[in-house]
Amino acid sequence: MLAVCAHPDDESFGLGGIVAALTEAGIPVSVLCFTRGEASTLHAGPGALAAVRSRELAAAAAALDVRRTELLTYADGRLGGEPLEELAGHVHRLAGTVGADTLLVFDLGGITGHPDHQRATEAALAAAAENGYAVLAWALPTDVGRALNAEFETAFVGRADAEIDIVLPVDRNRQLAAISHHTSQSTDNPVLWRRLELQGDVERLRWLQPETLESSRSDTQKERTYCR
Repeated sequence: MLAVCAHPDDESFGLGGIVAALTEAGIPVSVLCFTRGEASTLHAGPGALAAVRSRELAAAAAALDVRRTELLTYADGRLGGEPLEELAGHVHRLAGTVGADTLLVFDLGGITGHPDHQRATEAALAAAAENGYAVLAWALPTDVGRALNAEFETAFVGRADAEIDIVLPVDRNRQLAAISHHTSQSTDNPVLWRRLELQGDVERLRWLQPETLESSRSDTQKERTYCR
């Protein structure tokens, strides 16, 4: 599995519960992150933010037992202006290096509506269309998105139950450990903590690009793993 992210902390704040469940089940997970998150308005502590967040990502990835992490240097907040073919090329290159047959991404709309999140998912889908990867997306239920938008005036995109393919019970402990390493972004982040509270111990996923017959694991094997 290769998780394709826009910013350091996406792998923990958003995908952390899923990544922890997968690695605990013995599925190798690697992470590709396109930017160093230098444009964030959250910054608790000294130091250049790009360098700080690079170190935070390395520590969080270790907490999640991520096999390999690659952090690129595209400009934070401007990923949407980068050539899609170029971004997809990075996805394909790293997927080939780590032997991934499935890409893990944020749902269409980027979950939060952030353009960088959306572009990272678009890059994964472009790589999948060209090379046959399956694409599995982290999704939020509609009621969670609505609650967050009402409380914080955010732009979360939720999904109805009928749109969800996998309901995955998770243990948040390793995700919370990973989040704790992203001190610059989690110290003053009430939206994050409220979202996790609303989600409880369940994550929801949907296939953006379904599994193929050429996948290295059978459908039955994958279903047992994801729903364990």
